[in-house]
Amino acid sequence: MAEFDSFAGHYDEALSAGLSSTGENKRFFAEGRVEHLRASLKQIGLRPTTVMDFGCGPGTTTGLLRERLDAERAIGVDVSTGLLDVARRTHDDGAISFCSPDDWATPASVDVVYCNGVMHHIPKANRSVCLQYIRRVLRPGGIFALWENNPWNPGTRLVMSRIPFDAAAETLSCLEAVRLLRDEGFHPLRTDHAFFFPRPLKLLRPLETALRRVPLGGQYQVLASR
Repeated sequence: MAEFDSFAGHYDEALSAGLSSTGENKRFFAEGRVEHLRASLKQIGLRPTTVMDFGCGPGTTTGLLRERLDAERAIGVDVSTGLLDVARRTHDDGAISFCSPDDWATPASVDVVYCNGVMHHIPKANRSVCLQYIRRVLRPGGIFALWENNPWNPGTRLVMSRIPFDAAAETLSCLEAVRLLRDEGFHPLRTDHAFFFPRPLKLLRPLETALRRVPLGGQYQVLASR
């Protein structure tokens, strides 16, 4: 994933070009994911102290996680030194730090790990290593929130086709994600689907709560415990 260094200077522009077909920007989706995670954690009675944004990129969501989850500390982790440099330049909150996975290897040190749109960039043969790292840094009973693009949604496939760094992506369905997490020792708790309607159909968005179990949203979240 170090190839993302080549996109560090224009990552947001490339992402925005793909998302333009939805009528929304990256902030809309980031806020939607984090709000859904916040509600999920509230339901199970977990208030995290330390949260990790795994595959944080330029850090767009890292600050949101600390703020909306009311965490004391947030760590953004990525393998791209270029994107980590961008994240450090654009965030001056002393409670947020950015580093490579090798620089944050303390076992059982994190309450919640959030990961969005990362697995489809990792070759299938390497996903186990990635998940074992996440499981290792989570505290016993900690929560892993895996967000991925839904390959069953045609709108998602259109968006990804317009984003240069998604060209070689290997998507995984929610069923594949659940199976993968189980294989790596996680305990899946629930799977929810989100982002069913683009902006032109935003009047239908109140229906999304009732559609959480329908596997046709643009993205899905698998919530799993360590």
